[in-house]
Amino acid sequence: MSTARTPVWPAVAADAVCVLVFAVTGIASHDESMMTALGRVVWPFALAAALGWAVTRAWHDPARIWPTGVLIWFVTVAGGLALRGVSGQGLAWTFALVTTLFLAITMLGWRALVAALRRGQAARSGTDG
Repeated sequence: MSTARTPVWPAVAADAVCVLVFAVTGIASHDESMMTALGRVVWPFALAAALGWAVTRAWHDPARIWPTGVLIWFVTVAGGLALRGVSGQGLAWTFALVTTLFLAITMLGWRALVAALRRGQAARSGTDG
């Protein structure tokens, strides 16, 4: 395993972009007003993602898929859906399914890409010597 670490702020930005793209895509697909709906849709998942970061202490290695990425993803989905529900925004099962899949693909996907790049760098540095 490589000892390379991903800088924290780009990783925070990557997770934030995942949540933002999720919200923007959903709002656009429902023909809602972007400005009025964006804050309403984003805040539960952004808050839950921040909680996931805190719980996992992700700043130690934010790009690590397991357990960091999986737990951040799980807390983001479960916490975001729970916050949505208690704030009266509704919880259709299809929304929960799309949320789970979209955030899994994006939040775990960028981490998988980083892991693949790390493996490639480790392989190249191992054969260069």
